[in-house]
Amino acid sequence: MFIYEKKLQYPVRVSNRDVRMARNVLNQYGGPDGESSASMNYLTQRFSMPINELKGLLTDIGTEELGHMEMIATLFKKLLEGATKEELIAAGFDGYYSNHEFCPFYTDSSGVPWTATYTQAKGNPVADLYNDMAGDGALLFKQHI
Repeated sequence: MFIYEKKLQYPVRVSNRDVRMARNVLNQYGGPDGESSASMNYLTQRFSMPINELKGLLTDIGTEELGHMEMIATLFKKLLEGATKEELIAAGFDGYYSNHEFCPFYTDSSGVPWTATYTQAKGNPVADLYNDMAGDGALLFKQHI
């Protein structure tokens, strides 16, 4: 059972509209290494985990990733707040806007839709956990370069 607190895990503050950054933020929402993929990895892998404590941990981490999606979606919406048609077109958002307006959608920054092929759930706990460590490690590395 999940208990949803009607607040973000961390507040999302945006001081300026930035349409180009909003487009880039979509990678973290619906890109191959984004929060959608991460949450589905953990929440699917839990079913083949033979150790109950680790099964619970995978559930907890997957739920945490869903909270990250909520923060990314909020950031996306705030970065687009008040954007003009001209700003959207200049940032390459005209097609996106015609389909989704200011709603975050499961695509990367190039408009490629999210797909379940971005997820890893082999049914082998060792392979799955190594994939999880590699995915989170790659994300941490990207944040520091």
